[in-house]
Amino acid sequence: MPKRHMEQQPISEWPEPVVAVQLIAESGISSIPERYVKPLEDRPALVYATCREPTVPVVDLGKLSVGSLDYSSELRSIADACAEWGIFHVANHGVDAELARAAMATWREFFHLPADEKQKLANSPATYEGYGSRLGVEEGAALDWGDYFFLHLLPCELKNLEKWPMQPSNCREVTEEYGRQMLKLCGALMKVLSMSLGLDVGFLQEKFGGEDNIGACIRVSFYPKCPQPELTLGLSAHSDPGGLTVLLPDDRVPGLQVRKGDTWVPVQPLPGAFLVFIGDQIQVLTNSAYRSVDHRVVVNEAAERISIAFFYNPRSDLPLGPARELVTPERPPLYPAMTFNEYRLYMRKKGPRGKSQVESLQAV
Repeated sequence: MPKRHMEQQPISEWPEPVVAVQLIAESGISSIPERYVKPLEDRPALVYATCREPTVPVVDLGKLSVGSLDYSSELRSIADACAEWGIFHVANHGVDAELARAAMATWREFFHLPADEKQKLANSPATYEGYGSRLGVEEGAALDWGDYFFLHLLPCELKNLEKWPMQPSNCREVTEEYGRQMLKLCGALMKVLSMSLGLDVGFLQEKFGGEDNIGACIRVSFYPKCPQPELTLGLSAHSDPGGLTVLLPDDRVPGLQVRKGDTWVPVQPLPGAFLVFIGDQIQVLTNSAYRSVDHRVVVNEAAERISIAFFYNPRSDLPLGPARELVTPERPPLYPAMTFNEYRLYMRKKGPRGKSQVESLQAV
């Protein structure tokens, strides 16, 4: 394995037995175990039916074609979305709609396979590849009401096909093609974001180490029905530690909330669109001109929920700090340079903790 892609300080085992949340949910319990109950200040307000909060911006990639009359205004819209929200819907993205539906269907089917079949693919914190139910490896850590499947796509030496499901029969084929189309979309988004910063079209991609050196992975999240959704979260508040996240949400069951100021704003899925999240690495690179978004997932008493997140990350051993093009005497560098390998160890040890990592690094 090339040294530049090796993980630092790998942790090979979970500190305590991992119990699939789906098994707990399907056991017929009427109250959730104490380990899943959140502190009072972190519990969700389940307000989807009456929400009147601001709407997450929508970016139309079709308006960025050569010669489009909307080109300049759409670039400004992207810049505003990245600076003010850290998240936006992306429409006319070029990803095959039937492929997206097939990806959701095959992974929903996977999570309804017998428990012993899924357990054969159980993961460890060394690479996270496979079927799991927790993120942080600290003993006694609070747990979230959700299971997941994590897969590496790039770099190739991290991809472990032994952890890729053989069932459903089309799962590998669909996931591979979905990954290829997501890579193409993220490459286009990196160019658009670079231009929206007023910089060269290849600026962000170059800072990530070039197109041939990026990291890419997929996390499929499954949130079972929960008898007490007001007490827990499917995924605790966090910002994504990487570069970009492109989410295919469950358009049947909402659950995502993003922090806007002091308010948690429910995000309603937009049919046919993906959600794009700015990650911590772009916040660091842009010297906080573009900001990662703090987000969380609520769960539902009546319905399960599934989502597919595609993560697009910089070369893992490349020191990354604020780009000199975005540093001025009035706005000096806000963050120290750090490799992505070093940076993501924080979440892998502690689990999701809001934006505490990126904020703790910021120079006073």
